[in-house]
This record gives sequence, C-alpha cells and structure tokens, in this order.
Amino acid sequence: MSERLAAYAQQLFNLTLSEAQQAQFARYAAELETWNKSRANLTAITGAEAIEVRHFLDSLSLLSALDIPHGARLVDVGTGGGFPGVPLKIVRSDLRLALLEATGKKIAFLQHLANVLQLSDIQFLNARAEEAGHMPEQRESYDVVVARAVALMPILMEYLLPLARVGGVCVAMKGESAQRETNEAANALRILGGKVSRIVPIQLPKVAETHHLVIVEKVAPTPPAYPRKPGIPAKKPL
Repeated sequence: MSERLAAYAQQLFNLTLSEAQQAQFARYAAELETWNKSRANLTAITGAEAIEVRHFLDSLSLLSALDIPHGARLVDVGTGGGFPGVPLKIVRSDLRLALLEATGKKIAFLQHLANVLQLSDIQFLNARAEEAGHMPEQRESYDVVVARAVALMPILMEYLLPLARVGGVCVAMKGESAQRETNEAANALRILGGKVSRIVPIQLPKVAETHHLVIVEKVAPTPPAYPRKPGIPAKKPL
C-alpha cells in the first residue's frame, strides 16, 4: 500500500514520502481499520486503496493548494479519524497541530495513534467547535483552520473563522456542492470576518467526484458573540 500512496503523492502533488513516512501511513491504515471494527465508528471507508485515496491523498491535497509556513499552528475541526490533520502532520512534522473532536472515543483513538506513530506536538481538544471558539487560548490563534465533511458552509464558517487569526486562512474541504455552498455562505462570511480567496478543484485517482478546497482568508476579527451556543449555528445558520 505505502508504495502506491507514495507514487500517487509524487505524481499528483509533487510530494516525496520517505520510507519512514510510508511506514507511518501503512500503520495508520491498519490502526484505523482495527479500531473501526472493534472500538469506535471512525470511517465508512474501508480497504487499503480506498483509505489511501479518499483519506490520505485527500488530506495531503491541502499541501498542493496552500503554502503553509514552517511551524504554523493548524487546527483540524471535527477531525474524526484524524483527517486531514494527522496525514498533514506525518508529512509536515513542523506543524503545531490541534485536533478538535467532540466524541471521546475518537479522541482516544487519536491519542493512541499519535503514540504508535511517534508524532509529537499535538494538542487533543475534546470539545465542540462552538465551545473551542470561545476558549481564550484557542480563539483567533491559528494560522490555518481546516475541516472536512463537517457541515454546510454557512454553518461551517461559524465553527472555523472564530479560531483563525486575522491574516490566517480557513479551508473547507468540499465536494461538487462547493460553489453553491460558498454562495450561500456570503452573509456568514461578512459577519464573521471572512473573505473567499479561491476554490481549488482536486481530482483524486479513481474518484469520479471532483473535490474542492474552499480557501477563506480571515480579514477582520470575529465579533465576540460568535460562535453562538452549541447547536444554534446548525439550527439557525447565518
């Protein structure tokens, strides 16, 4: 598996994976499948090739679209099984990573995974995004805020933008609905201090649907009232 992943990463994103990194991805896939069957519902995607393409390569696509500074603070919101944060950390060990996840069993998996993969400088946040956005040490403190398949854009922006510093970026990993959702998020972006920079299409091997990275710049501070209390953004999108 790891050799195939390395070939895809080189071909698609000009990323060279070392043998050590390939071994980490192989172990990651094995741990994901083991925990998924026995301890926590981490992913509906199973099988080595599906995991490497739809999870690992999809996560690494951010590195082809973003020039992330050395030592940047990056938070993965609603990370689930660790995507995209952990694959990014494997390739970019310099990143100061935070994994935000509301489900305790998933946090337990991520802590176990970091241990077996020998990944350091990772913060595990067992909280909802609406809570994290009001924590003084989290609010407006990240260079990069990312999320994959968490919520529709008008809702997602209320989760992500409060965590990004002014001058930082938020990245929403989306499918074919990216442009429509982005249009629908215009009011939320205006209120929360965001501005769409660009939408980058990503074509993964053997995946019919084009994926998109919606890149949003944080251009102004988020008003103190946001994010609203847990559950409100989803019930009453901006």
